[in-house]
Amino acid sequence: MNVVTTVDPRNGRRRETGLLETDDERLEAVVARAARSAAWLDELGRPGRARLLDAIATSLEADRADLIAVAESETGLSRARLDMELTRTASQFRMFGDVVRDGGYLEAAIDHAAQTAIGPAPDVRRMLVPSGPVAVFGASNFPFAFSVPGGDTASALAAGCPVIVKAHPSHPLTSRASAIAIATAVRGAGGPDDVVALVYGQQAGLALVRHRLVRAAALTGSIGAARAIQNAIDERDDPIPFYAELSSTNPIVILPAAAATDDLADGLFASFTGSGGQLCTKPGLAFVPSGPTGDTLVEALRQRVAAAGEVVLLNERIRDAFTERQAALERAGARPLARSAPADTAGFTVSPTLLEIDLTGLTSDLAEECFGPLMIIVRYADASDLQAAIATVPPSLTGSIHATDRDDRATVRRLATALAARAGRIVFNGYPTGVRVAWAQHHGGPWPSTNSPHTSVGATSIRRFLRPLAWQDAPEWVLPEELRDAYHEIPRRVDGHLQPSRA
Repeated sequence: MNVVTTVDPRNGRRRETGLLETDDERLEAVVARAARSAAWLDELGRPGRARLLDAIATSLEADRADLIAVAESETGLSRARLDMELTRTASQFRMFGDVVRDGGYLEAAIDHAAQTAIGPAPDVRRMLVPSGPVAVFGASNFPFAFSVPGGDTASALAAGCPVIVKAHPSHPLTSRASAIAIATAVRGAGGPDDVVALVYGQQAGLALVRHRLVRAAALTGSIGAARAIQNAIDERDDPIPFYAELSSTNPIVILPAAAATDDLADGLFASFTGSGGQLCTKPGLAFVPSGPTGDTLVEALRQRVAAAGEVVLLNERIRDAFTERQAALERAGARPLARSAPADTAGFTVSPTLLEIDLTGLTSDLAEECFGPLMIIVRYADASDLQAAIATVPPSLTGSIHATDRDDRATVRRLATALAARAGRIVFNGYPTGVRVAWAQHHGGPWPSTNSPHTSVGATSIRRFLRPLAWQDAPEWVLPEELRDAYHEIPRRVDGHLQPSRA
């Protein structure tokens, strides 16, 4: 078995972790135990699972200092950023506790036996049930919120599904520490081992999604990783659903009157350089009007980039990909406007970079994502040309519009419609970075931003790990309590009418 190592991206130093990549025998045992734990999650019921989710949040917070310290050494992200991310991660578990208590996610429906226009109809009752063990692939850029204790894990547990996480190679020790914090909460609730389990190594990840007991998979990562996982799933006799969040350019359109808005340069700079530009919602393109106000905005942004220090990227692969993509953009015609001075360091560092092109030079190749602290300014002369330009940009997680009352409303509506056809979230007078964990959130979009219509953030992300099941003419004692006539603690649709909870 191969030894798992970790690298500090701040200095490039590699060290052993004491961990081993998961072989086939170990993987078989882990998945088998995880599958058996589904019965315990079912016995907890919704109230018990909600308490478990709250307990996991508390356990993560109790280990905050140690978790942040190990994550800092493996990702190079700042303590402040990691502290905020851990708070978000704990809040996410608590939110799913509320989702489970509410019960509306079950989509419970009852149609009593009745006489219809075509004769007698049976009693039919339907709701969503857990799909079974879920394979989760942790992301490099969010060691907490999209990794072992991330939203995929939280939503799958809320649905009643055990989780097996393939640890990301960029932060194996953070993954292990997070899994220990979760296991502490599970043990405190009287649960078995491997309700949330961990495996290491690329081959283990591919073997995981081929395993007969795994019923769904989720990834936040690259298109290449998604294709490899999908190919492994396609080898199964019974393919399973695969939910992936992938590539996104996240265009921002700045209309002429809005270009003079105070602090716009500060907001754009922070949005494309924060966390080293390694966010799935980082804006990669900003459409800026020609003319004096646009020139002033671009110059203010140029000055901020030129004065910025180098940033540490998560790993060597991301650093090399950024460098190659930056060079390719310049070869394709993007003009350098600003680049911070390079630092003398052995770590995986790069300079924040600002490039510029004219609207007539925009191509789909130039508009593809560059993961890291780089943004392309696209100068346009007439806002009426922007709809066609937006059609050139690959579909994204987000599209943003900056406009004021002095900008033409019809133009704003047309742009919003154009972006809505190619994004999952439209942001007005703000920035796409910073994804609120909430009931109304949608974090997804057309391919290549995601490969499914579902969100990976927010309450409805639980829907990925559920499947519908109907009971016809079943005796009451067989039915889940949520489908019994006397149960009124969740909203249900009964004989076509939505009935609110009476709890």
